[in-house]
Amino acid sequence: MDNLTHSLVGLTAAKAGLERLSPYATVVCLASANAADADFVTLFFGDRWTLLQHHRGITHSIVGTMAIGLLVPVLALVIERIVGALTSYKTRIRFRGLVLASMIAAASHPLMDWTNNYGVRPLLPWSGRWFYGDLVFIVDPYLWLVLGGAAFLLTSNTKIRTLAWAVLATLGTSLIIVASRNREAGPALKIAVVIWMDGIVILTALRFSRFAKRFGRAIAFATLLFVVCYWGVLAVIHRGAYDKAVIVATQLADARGERLIKAAAMPSIATPFTWQCVAETDRAMYRFVISGEDPSAPQRIEKLTGRGSQLLSIAEKDRRAQVLLGFARFPIEKIDSDNCVGQALVQFADLRYTEPGTSRGNFSVNIPVDCPSK
Repeated sequence: MDNLTHSLVGLTAAKAGLERLSPYATVVCLASANAADADFVTLFFGDRWTLLQHHRGITHSIVGTMAIGLLVPVLALVIERIVGALTSYKTRIRFRGLVLASMIAAASHPLMDWTNNYGVRPLLPWSGRWFYGDLVFIVDPYLWLVLGGAAFLLTSNTKIRTLAWAVLATLGTSLIIVASRNREAGPALKIAVVIWMDGIVILTALRFSRFAKRFGRAIAFATLLFVVCYWGVLAVIHRGAYDKAVIVATQLADARGERLIKAAAMPSIATPFTWQCVAETDRAMYRFVISGEDPSAPQRIEKLTGRGSQLLSIAEKDRRAQVLLGFARFPIEKIDSDNCVGQALVQFADLRYTEPGTSRGNFSVNIPVDCPSK
């Protein structure tokens, strides 16, 4: 998930009661809820392929989560002791309580990341296997609204904080409106804009009532419970979409005498009723959309064979290709030309996000290779 969502989860968890475990628990919860994404520093020690190789790696694993849950409170304790040694400030941290709060907040990060189709590798360093929840799009405006709304009601008790929340709400509103006006955006985002604006109005009204004072941390508890229930509903809907995807993929494979290897139904932004589906057979990859009863017309991309597989075996030795293939859930390759004279371009892509021949961040790469001698 995006770091705004992680921050809101950390803040809401603190307001649900973790902040009572120790002074500075709220700050520690915010830090621990985001710390796993410190793997982005690998970009400064390599290139974008280094980042792809290590992102959602050891820092998102069980071992990494436990380390973050301990290291963040230790850092807070060290800072407090240094400040105390240099000034007359008295130390106040209750270390055990701070570690407990940090562990819970740190664990929320890989859990949230598991819910989307990017996946996590919780068993590192022993196993690099990816696990995918396929429930929530990597950015979910409804989670922003619900989690942000609870945090707003429970923390906007000064003019400066209220102003900060107003700025954040304005930025979020702008992003959603701009996204909804994209030509490729479906009706779901337009509906999300309406729900978002209505939610802002309701939250503003609640802010000027005694709602937060009356219910206090129960608001945070209810919000976190809502998130869990939201996942549960999405899991049920996803199961139905996945079953349909397998049926469609099996029919496509049988029609061509192919064997189905695997299939996936992945979430779309702001809607639980549209699922992006990818299926792999022994000879091809298929992409289609399930929305309602009838799936969209499938796109079929054949796997490389013959001379193409020769070029593929050469291109796969390239470091960039190895990193992409280690990340890709549905890797597909394509040769830019049927004839290989001198040099050819082998195109790799992860069909979850793009296809060979198109450029989209780290999800595709073109590898020039020398043609093998006949």
